[in-house]
Formats: sequence, structure tokens, C-alpha cells
Amino acid sequence: MLSPETSAERLTADTPKSTVGGATFVAPGGWSFSVRGPATILEAPEAGSRIALVDARAKDADAAVAAAWAAYRPDGRRPLKSANDAPDDHGWTKARVYAYQTSPNERRTVQALAARAGTTWTVAVVDLDDAVAEQRAGQLSVIFGRLFPKGYARESFAGRAPAKLDAVRLAALGAFIDQARMALGIPGVSIGLIQDGKVVFAGGFGVRELGSKTKVDADTHYRIASNTEAMTTLMLAKLVEQGKLTWETPVAGLWPAFKLGDADTTSKVLVKHLVCACTGVPRQDLAWMFERKRATPEAALAMLGTVHPTTAFGEMFQYSSSLAGAAGFVGGHVAFPKLELGAAYDRAMQTLVFDPLGMTATTFDTARALRGNHATAHVTDIDGKPAVAVMAIADAVIALRPARGAWSTVHDLLKYVQMEIASGALPDGKRYIAAEPLLARRAAQVALGTDSTHGMGLVVDTTYGIPVVRHGGDLVGDHSDMIWLPEQGIGAVILTNADAGALIRAPFRRKLLELLFDGRPEADATIAAAERTYFEQAEADRKRRTVPADPAEAGKLAAHYTSADLGDLAVTHAGNATMFDVGARKTEVASRKNPDGTVSFIAIAPGIAGLEVVVGSSTQRTLILRDAQHEYTFTEE
Repeated sequence: MLSPETSAERLTADTPKSTVGGATFVAPGGWSFSVRGPATILEAPEAGSRIALVDARAKDADAAVAAAWAAYRPDGRRPLKSANDAPDDHGWTKARVYAYQTSPNERRTVQALAARAGTTWTVAVVDLDDAVAEQRAGQLSVIFGRLFPKGYARESFAGRAPAKLDAVRLAALGAFIDQARMALGIPGVSIGLIQDGKVVFAGGFGVRELGSKTKVDADTHYRIASNTEAMTTLMLAKLVEQGKLTWETPVAGLWPAFKLGDADTTSKVLVKHLVCACTGVPRQDLAWMFERKRATPEAALAMLGTVHPTTAFGEMFQYSSSLAGAAGFVGGHVAFPKLELGAAYDRAMQTLVFDPLGMTATTFDTARALRGNHATAHVTDIDGKPAVAVMAIADAVIALRPARGAWSTVHDLLKYVQMEIASGALPDGKRYIAAEPLLARRAAQVALGTDSTHGMGLVVDTTYGIPVVRHGGDLVGDHSDMIWLPEQGIGAVILTNADAGALIRAPFRRKLLELLFDGRPEADATIAAAERTYFEQAEADRKRRTVPADPAEAGKLAAHYTSADLGDLAVTHAGNATMFDVGARKTEVASRKNPDGTVSFIAIAPGIAGLEVVVGSSTQRTLILRDAQHEYTFTEE
């Protein structure tokens, strides 16, 4: 199974290719393609970030991975952090995922995925700079979204009539949700389903809070996170219908203070670009989550002036909560120019979206939500067990509420979904909004892979041959999804109150399609694999962390640090515990010795857990906090 070495071919467009052994995939435009023995190597435009697809005949996954590293880069294999079985999927069997230890200063992700088809294993070695992985996430989906065994044809539901969601199918879906919930340690899940204009199910599984006996239901409030963005773009669509703006209106003409760190990009930004995730502007979550003293709509917009694009305008999908927040505040300003930005947005959403749709429970008022029937957010603690999340980071979204800040219920969200299915008509037959501005939000603005596109706050997925429109929401301890099949008149909502709920979203979509179209049974195996992986990875991370933090390393820390971007960080000690205090948040930290000899301190308070700072190597004491594309330095003060 050897192939002669080929020189690198720079691809000008997404191109169907095959591995040496015949597995098929799509290589993304801009990447280089070459073959070296059994290895098919894809290199990103940024040199040094590669994916190697290696075919091997081996006795098992471990042996296949060893052969893959020998063919790709014999000296590149790192210490293994975890290895977990993955479900059979798209013709592959015996799949296994390997994660390798890297040091934070490398800013690199190294993984391997082995899967078998017949007698041949195909191993994907992922060796990527973290910034490249985030910038080119859509192109990674191009590669892996259609990585199939030779001769495999993916299942399609095109042309099939959906089954009725009768009692038997609803019971099967309910059993799937409840079993997944219990397996993943999620206290509560609420779901709702619409078919042919009628709510066929709305209810809940589990409880509002860990240790409580109070059940969740279809009227339980959850934070819906980025699902808020879909409704923000609906508010903008109403303003388009009213003639107060167009999707092509330059944003600087509506809000003269609007600017990005790059003047050229600022001049190109139209209203649609605030919600297309296609401007090249990266996430900036740490900046708005960390420093709450500046957490106002005006400050959130001003912060955009410090952000520089990291990919070309219109080239790649890169989501930005800050830009989505700006979309809502600018729209609110257009609707109510005499009000403060936050108040104007709230009024616009109430009068243009919530009231007309009868969404009486949906609110941006956290105090109101917490007074009534609400689900408490949960996370996985350092020992891999569910725990109530601290609210500090979640509360920071108030300053960017057009992107992530609403609370809602299944019953309310089903009203929104039904309107989308009906292309703007209400249940009584009256038209809420014209179809043209509504449906413009679904038009592709940037690719999310080969079978999925992002419009204006909405995703359209054609993986299984039929369009599925959706949006998801992820916030500390709350994860949710809204989906609808416009051609079949079917919609669904799922709301969860734990971080493990993120693992249910895609399998829930798949299970619904299986029940509607008698599809291959894949969702249950996906959940089973997700359960194993989730807890085994948590255990692997725990083994590498020292709690309480190593006193020798903690003793080297300064008492006080400051960052021009993120504010102050105080270090205190309580008994054996080392505490990091950033004003709005205080957490005990664990320590970890990294492979390169550096030391990290990792937050362990539920809701902040995993936030990692690395001790700097300069003569002045520093701590470094990073996300994929930003680095913030705290210096001793």
C-alpha cells in the first residue's frame, strides 16, 4: 500500500481526493496536498500545521496509529494523554481517538483518529497550531465531513416522506433523551417538537437542580446562550422590512463610533456582516468575560476597536460574540435612537420579536428568570462529577446580550420555531414578517464545511440530503439547540442545564432524523461513546493536576498582578489552598507541570474550571492567559 512520493500541490479550490488506500475525502482550497509512502499529507496555508491521512494494515488501532506516526513523523509523537473508543460511523468501525500531551507554550493540538474499513485502517494525525485550528475550523469540517471508506455512500433522506411523530416514536425519543441525560450526569433536559403546525410534545426529563426533586418542564427557564443571536437577526429583519435599514447598509453609517482594529475591514462591514461570522474577526471571549468593571454595551462595542482580523474578509468562518452583540445594539439604536444602547436593544426585541410572537416568558432579566421556574446551570467539577456552576462568567453576557443573553422556555421557543417553519406567518394566519427579509438570514454567507453553511445567525445543514436549519447555544452550564426542517414542517427545541448537554445536541438531531425517516441507528452509539470519552478525558486531566496546588510552585507567585487588557489578579493562600481573585471571580487553583518544564495554574471552581494561566519565563514575575488566537500577560505589580 505504498505510493510514490509526490511534490506538494497547492489546491485552488475544495477538491475531491483519496488516500493511498482509497478512502475518499475533500481537500480544502488553499491547502497543499502531497503523498509520502502510505501517508497523504495536507498542510494548511500557514506552514507547520498538517493533517496526515495514513492507511495501514494492522492488528488493532494502537498498531495502526504507531504505523501512522512512523510514516508521517517518527519524532513527532508525544506522550499519550488519553485514548477513547468512538462509535461506528459512516462505514468506519473500531474507531479510536488519541489525545497527546502538549505544553501550553506550544499552542498546539496533537491528536490521532484511527478507524477500520474491511482489513485496512485509516489514521488521521492532526498536528495543528491552535490559532490555525480555530481560524480554519470550517476547512477542517471540509476534510472530516466527508472522510469515507472506499466505495461508501452516505445515507440520504432526500425524497423520503417523514413519519408521523406518534406515541411510539415520541416514546423512543424520550427514552433516548432520558438515558443520555443519566449517562452524562445532566440534571435536567427539556424538549419540544412541532409537526404540521402542532406541538406534538413539550416536556422535561430530570430536575432543575442537582439534589432537588423539582422537575423541569416545558415552562422551565434556561439560558439559551447563542440561540439569542437568531432572534436578534430576526429583529434586524423586521427593521429591514420597515425600511429602517438594509442588509447592505454600512454599519458605520448607523453607528459612527463603530470600528474594528483594522480600518479597511471597518469600512467593509455591512449590517449582514455583523452576524455572518465571515469578517475574519476572531473570538474575543476572554476580554468580555474577564473584566466585568467594563461590562457595558458601550464598552463591548468599544472593545471591538482593539480586534484585528486574522483571516481575509469573507474567507473563513470565525464566530465573534462581540460582533453579534454589536448587531443587536446597532439595531436597537436604529429602532429607538433616544435610548441608551442596552435599553434600546431590549425595547426593540420586546416590541419587534417577543410581543408579536407571544413569547411572554422570554427575558433578558436574570432576576425575573431566577424568581420562578428555572434550571440551575451545572458543570463538571475537577473530579468529573456534576456541580452547580458559579454564575459570574455567565452573568458577563449581559453586556453582550444580543449574542448570548436571553432566558427562555421550550414553549416560547416553539413559537419562534413555528414562525420560521411558516416563513413568517403566525398560527392565526396573519403575517408577522415578509418572507424575503426572513429567509435572507438563511442564505449562505460562509462555509462551515462541505455540507453546512452559515447565514446571518442561522446554519443550514444538508448532510443527509435535506435542509436542516438550526442554531445552537453554549454557555457555562447551559447548552441548547433549535432546529427545523422547513420542507417537512417539523421543528424541535432542546434545552439542557449542564455542560455535558453539549454532547447531546448533535445526537438529538440525528435521533430525530432516524425516527422521522427510519434512518440507520447511529445516535445511541454516539452517546455511549461520548459518555466514555467525556469522563475518561476528565479523569486524564485530573491525574495531571495537583490539588491543592504544589506549595513550592505556589510560593513563587507574586501577591498581585495586573493586565492592561483584563485587569487585576490577586494571589492569596487559605490553608493549603492557593486562590486566584480577579474581583468578580475567586477560585482555588490546581497546578500542573507541563512536558516542557513550565508550570500552569488551573482554576477549579465550577463554572471557571479549566481556565489556565502559565507562569512566564521573564525575569519579572508574569502569568500568561491564552485562548486560541490571543495572549494576555499579567505582570507583577
